[in-house]
Amino acid sequence: MIRRFGEAPQHGQRYGIRHGVYAVLLRGSDVLVTRQEEPEPEFQLPGGGIDPGESPLRALYREVREETGWTITSPRRLGAFRRFVYMPEYDKWAEKLCTVYLARPARSLGSPSEPGHQAVWMTGSEAIWLLGNDGDRYFLEQALSGL
Repeated sequence: MIRRFGEAPQHGQRYGIRHGVYAVLLRGSDVLVTRQEEPEPEFQLPGGGIDPGESPLRALYREVREETGWTITSPRRLGAFRRFVYMPEYDKWAEKLCTVYLARPARSLGSPSEPGHQAVWMTGSEAIWLLGNDGDRYFLEQALSGL
């Protein structure tokens, strides 16, 4: 059973499945997150949807690079959660199936290539308070506690 975070599904609303991958990127007690401007400004674990034909790990490397400008190494699966959300950028109601990995930030290649994203280093304790969803916070707490 996959843990659910956030709002319960709305009765009568149809949801499309959206698979995604996300990364907890630790350097000591600091974590690299992304600040996304749209649809509302919020801090998030870097990551996103898996494209058709793309493997989860390839998507993880791509999404982290696009949203933070960093490469990663040594991804290790921490777990998964699901959220029921409206995605205004796609005009779609989605059941997001989010797989979260712990990985090492390896090298900064420059600014994020994804428009509206900014890479931000902060302490893990700050990030727990600032991340925009409960699932991200839960897995960051798990990583910081050493599981």
